[in-house]
Amino acid sequence: MTTTDRRNARRQMKSAARLYAVQALFQMEQSDQPLDKVRVEFENHRFGARLEDGTEMAEGDTGLFRALLEEAVGDQARIDQMTDRALVETWPLGRIDPTLRALFRAAGAELLLGQTPPKVVISEFVDVARAFFPEGREAKFVNAVLDHMAREARPEAF
Repeated sequence: MTTTDRRNARRQMKSAARLYAVQALFQMEQSDQPLDKVRVEFENHRFGARLEDGTEMAEGDTGLFRALLEEAVGDQARIDQMTDRALVETWPLGRIDPTLRALFRAAGAELLLGQTPPKVVISEFVDVARAFFPEGREAKFVNAVLDHMAREARPEAF
């Protein structure tokens, strides 16, 4: 495997971890399951799993996945406040689609972790929005909200 192939594989694993983090946060909110139970389920049954129809789930970056979940849960109030400030007054976080709410929490967590450039975080989570809402305008909405959140969380990067 070439260096470029390894980089691409690592990038794909990080992208998968972001998608899985959104799914896990959504599941935690909808089912009221604790972080540890959902984390173990994803790591043991979704990362790289082969479905009955032969589809193979992507392998995820376990370290990033865990960091996003832990930060999103541990700093949820701060992330939710950043999201609320980025939304228009008539659309508070509670009125937002639960999938988008999970996405904003995962993205907010990555912004607060500060290890990935904000523009990369925004781009990656806009792609996640497209995966969940391929026909809608949600990707543009996510881009605008995350841009605002990134400027608040990491003003030195702009």
